[in-house]
Amino acid sequence: MTAGHHDAQAAGVEFTGALARSWHTYLGPRLLGVYLIGSLAHGGFNRRYSDIDVALVAEDGLSESDLGAMRAAAVTLSPGLASKLSVFWANRNFSVGRFPPLDRLDLLDHAVSLIEVEAARPDRPTLSEIRAYLRGAPFETWSNNAEAFAALETLEPDYHKPYLRAHLYPARFIYSWVTGQIASNDVAVAFLREHRPEGLDVELVARAMQCREEARDPDVLFPDRTALPGQVGACVRMISSE
Repeated sequence: MTAGHHDAQAAGVEFTGALARSWHTYLGPRLLGVYLIGSLAHGGFNRRYSDIDVALVAEDGLSESDLGAMRAAAVTLSPGLASKLSVFWANRNFSVGRFPPLDRLDLLDHAVSLIEVEAARPDRPTLSEIRAYLRGAPFETWSNNAEAFAALETLEPDYHKPYLRAHLYPARFIYSWVTGQIASNDVAVAFLREHRPEGLDVELVARAMQCREEARDPDVLFPDRTALPGQVGACVRMISSE
């Protein structure tokens, strides 16, 4: 990790620690735990391209009013970091909330506790559940984005982050599809080199990973936009053969 990414990681940890304390004050005895997940928890946090993923478990879940108040607290602490914040939440039994299967895996296997009053955990998703989730909305979103990016004539700055993610997505997708686990981008790219689906351009994914690690503009990858639908097609063939 470069000095810039290390400083960004430290700032993210400090921000989320203060945020967890603020949320604890707001929720009181309803709060069961607040945790780091994502790249702040299992490595690879990038000052430019990473989100700040936080998991929260409350006795009865969260209302829209709760979420609004908690996001306002985040903005008060740091408007810049609050814009990167992504909150995954559930009630004690994980029967309501926003907590997809891969993020449940992240909580089970990689979570870093910020505050824990009681250790409430979800059941571990099965490989079948993970694959059903992956082939649904996440795959549809990636496929649609790939087609849209392939048709672009220019790459505007607002598209830099989602464009780079579209190139990296095959690594995370294939890693979770094959293993039933979740990992950092670098681990997923290394795995992809050893489990290369037919027709997938792994070197393009690796170049996207290098761009991310160096926090560079992805303009260097813009000529490769027309390869994205082919990357989707390679993944379609892989999951169709399972």
